[in-house]
Formats: sequence, C-alpha cells, structure tokens
Amino acid sequence: MANTAQAKKRVRQTARRTMVNRDRRSRIRGFVKKVEEAIASGDKGVAETALRAAEPEIMRGVTKGILHKNTASRKVSRLSHRIVTLG
Repeated sequence: MANTAQAKKRVRQTARRTMVNRDRRSRIRGFVKKVEEAIASGDKGVAETALRAAEPEIMRGVTKGILHKNTASRKVSRLSHRIVTLG
C-alpha cells in the first residue's frame, strides 16, 4: 500500500490514466471490428470506407502511447491487404 503522499498521488494518476487508455483501446477495437465485419460481408466499398475511418484512430493510438508504431502499421497493412484480396 502507498505510504507517502507522492505514492498515493501516483496511485490516483495511474487509475485515471488506466481508465482513459482502456476507453481509447476500446474505441480502436471498435473501428477495427467494423473493418473486419465489412471484409467478412465481402463488400469492398464499405470495407475501404471503414478502413479510411479506422486508420487515423489506430495511428492516434500510437501518438497516445497505447500502441507501438510497428504494431499499428502492421494492423493497417494486414487490414488493407485483406481488402485488396476481396476483389
């Protein structure tokens, strides 16, 4: 348990930051899920539109420290490749 004032403050800050990061990660997952659903339905146009909306969200996760740069790039690359192979 935190004993010093600094440690207690750090506990509060960490809890607040964890909630914010969880929300951001959830938002990114939602955008990716829309792309994957569009790919599964086979509709290339909808999938491309969904990817154009998802890519900035994924990259925003990089700037906010939620995703590593290479992880985000890999996700976008794999999604776009799956869309290209649709049709």
